[in-house]
Amino acid sequence: MKSKWMWAALVVVAGAALYGGVALATPPSGVTTTVFAVGRFGDIDSTTKTDINTGTRTDFWQARINTKGDSDVHVLQNTIVPGGTFGWHSHPGPSLVIVKSGTATFYKGDDPTCSPTVVTAGSGFVDNGNDIHIVRNEGNVDLVTVVVSIVPAGFARRIDQPSPGNCSF
Repeated sequence: MKSKWMWAALVVVAGAALYGGVALATPPSGVTTTVFAVGRFGDIDSTTKTDINTGTRTDFWQARINTKGDSDVHVLQNTIVPGGTFGWHSHPGPSLVIVKSGTATFYKGDDPTCSPTVVTAGSGFVDNGNDIHIVRNEGNVDLVTVVVSIVPAGFARRIDQPSPGNCSF
């Protein structure tokens, strides 16, 4: 009999945790996403170096992408209306985000001061993944971003998260 009660309690706790996670999530609002492509890659081990000053052989631009295991690479465009938001979320891998038009204002969930970072059209930022954040369109024109994300194969690119409670909006 004791075993039945323990199983019943476990089911109730698991159900509450699942419901709470869904109920507390902050989904996007005012966002339209167009997926351009998703491709599966094996291990990626790419290193390049380009001489950016032909007169001096020690002035190089460098890049490196290294993954272990299969990856899904997503290329997409997001359009966010004024007042729209991506909602609090995280990603299981890095994303390169280009602000095509408008202004992106993002906040990090681990910033106790809730200080905004503003990125204007023609600029970009790197989301390293595994952190909780929110991107909002606090301007008066549509915010359009183009995103390239690299995530473990088969994983969701985006994970809705509850508000961490550091921002009052």
